[in-house]
Amino acid sequence: MKSNIRTLLLLTFVSSLSFASEPSAFGAGDLTAPTPYGLTQSEKVILQTKDTLKKVAINTKSQASKLDSLRERVDGIQSVVENLSVRSHENKLELQKFKEENRVNLDNIHEFQTRLAEKVQKNQDEIAKLQTMIFALSKVVDKMNAQYVSKEAFNTLVKDINDFKTLIAKEMQSRKKSVKPRKISSAQLYNQAKANFDKRYYTKAIQNYKELIKRKYKPAYAHYMIGEMNFKRKNYAQAISYFKKSASLYDKASYMPKLLLHTAIAMDKTGDKAHAKAFYNAVIAKYPHSKEAKEAKKHLG
Repeated sequence: MKSNIRTLLLLTFVSSLSFASEPSAFGAGDLTAPTPYGLTQSEKVILQTKDTLKKVAINTKSQASKLDSLRERVDGIQSVVENLSVRSHENKLELQKFKEENRVNLDNIHEFQTRLAEKVQKNQDEIAKLQTMIFALSKVVDKMNAQYVSKEAFNTLVKDINDFKTLIAKEMQSRKKSVKPRKISSAQLYNQAKANFDKRYYTKAIQNYKELIKRKYKPAYAHYMIGEMNFKRKNYAQAISYFKKSASLYDKASYMPKLLLHTAIAMDKTGDKAHAKAFYNAVIAKYPHSKEAKEAKKHLG
């Protein structure tokens, strides 16, 4: 059916062209005129077809414009979706990091609770023993009250009781001393601090390094490590404080490029852009071939 209509339109258009080529009186049959008149039936079909094609062209152009607009909106939505996807991934990483830090803290709390429970149990055992001793003494006193004894015997008994008390006091004192933790050497404490740091037990590691600082055992390195752990925990102000102290104690250490870079990043994070820039430049100038220098350049842009 569609094929027959197309054939009819084509024949009509061809025949109309032959008619249009012939001159008509007073402009009749002129299809190019603003308001054609005197048209034959074929010419009217052609004119109607032209009008229809114009309308189709206008509609097509309008649809194309709408399609372009829709494409732009789709592109915009796609961009928003991509940004949301990136943010979602970053949030997942932050959540994972938060969970890991909480897990470490929970491990530390559990260990502290275990130690505390052991100490409580020891104290309860000691109390039970004392109560047993008190009960035994009470029996002795009751026996003394129930029976008549001479002054000499009474004095002897009192002396025995006092000696017994002294013996108990000495035993308790010796047990208290044995409960106190054995003080390890600074070298052992240093290794213990490093092991806790590697396991990310930062709370324990910080305590270890603070004890090393008190003992004045490698204080520059201890300050640096405490600064690193505060940096990892995003406690940037404390990190900067420990980094500066470390550098003031010994500025020829192998970890100095990293110390300066992390100081710059920490300053950047706290809003001190001017000093951060100065530290980035210091890393690049002093350690130009280090990986820290490359990273500093990235931060400077």
